[in-house]
Amino acid sequence: MSVLKAPPKQPKTTVVQLRLDEEARSTLTKYAEFLECSPSHVVTEALKLVYRKDKDFQSWLSGQHTQTSEPSKKEASFQLELK
Repeated sequence: MSVLKAPPKQPKTTVVQLRLDEEARSTLTKYAEFLECSPSHVVTEALKLVYRKDKDFQSWLSGQHTQTSEPSKKEASFQLELK
């Protein structure tokens, strides 16, 4: 059973470029094929999972919100350009 699920519909996206080593890129592409979704969906969902599971980050994030104004509630997804 896969950990991530394919998206029900295409969300609005913004482009983010990043560099991956060949093994990470290859595995990302294969996992996206396995899920029948895009590599950008895999990365987006994996990041959401990490953010939820990282308790230190959650604590840090809570502290940041008390020091600065609340960020916009507008959601942004990321689309990767894999070259």
